[in-house]
Amino acid sequence: MKTALTIAGSDSCGGAGIQADIKTMTTHGVYAMSAITALTAQNTTGVTGIMEVPPEFLEAQLEAVLTDIFPDAVKIGMVSSVGLIKTIADKLKTYQVRNIVIDPVMISTSGSRLISEDAVDALKEALIPLAALLTPNIPEAEVLSGIEIKTTDDMITAAGRISSQYGVAVLCKGGHSINDANDLLYTEGSYQWLQGKRIDNPNTHGTGCTLSSAIASNLAKGYDLITAIEKAKSYISGALEAMLDLGKGSGPLNHAFAINVEDRKAAL
Repeated sequence: MKTALTIAGSDSCGGAGIQADIKTMTTHGVYAMSAITALTAQNTTGVTGIMEVPPEFLEAQLEAVLTDIFPDAVKIGMVSSVGLIKTIADKLKTYQVRNIVIDPVMISTSGSRLISEDAVDALKEALIPLAALLTPNIPEAEVLSGIEIKTTDDMITAAGRISSQYGVAVLCKGGHSINDANDLLYTEGSYQWLQGKRIDNPNTHGTGCTLSSAIASNLAKGYDLITAIEKAKSYISGALEAMLDLGKGSGPLNHAFAINVEDRKAAL
């Protein structure tokens, strides 16, 4: 069985972060492992508290995983401080980890700020250059590129700048009223649009976490980058089309939409 490691924060309502990553990796048939960067008190309406893990304990988690069950791919999500970012970068370089997908989580779906200003600089300098793929949404791409994004041409310019500056492939996610469900992949000096299905579902909590975890899972299974992304986008569409409706705010996706109901009943 292929393996994947998620390095991210915990979401107490289970729709994003570590919980979403593990659900996604498991439904992709990949063995999921985790290193937790922070505990969050949050639900579908917002984040009410964040308790960061000390860098020394994150290092212990990473050592435990990397010296025993080595991951075929790594997804990195919420990392909110310089110390944590440097710890992750050091371990990934030391153990020469490959297939690293970074979802540069800066602002939650509900609008809460999840990363400090100095951590953004550390992310740019230490961690992003290690990635095989970076998956920013529009606001995150604006922060990383320094470009205000209002049009599809702005997306291309911003993604190109990020890709060139850090030497990584960039999947600039649509949405935020710009090109909707279509995402822009920019790599090695060229770009292409990856079409997506527009699904009218207000429950999108954890969509970014889920997409990056699905891509990492597909990379772990040996798919090339474009195929890994296309399969991940198809999975997101299915999870949204399932129309799960939980919570009082922007609810979670149905990560288990593809699990056969009869098989599940037989196992219980």
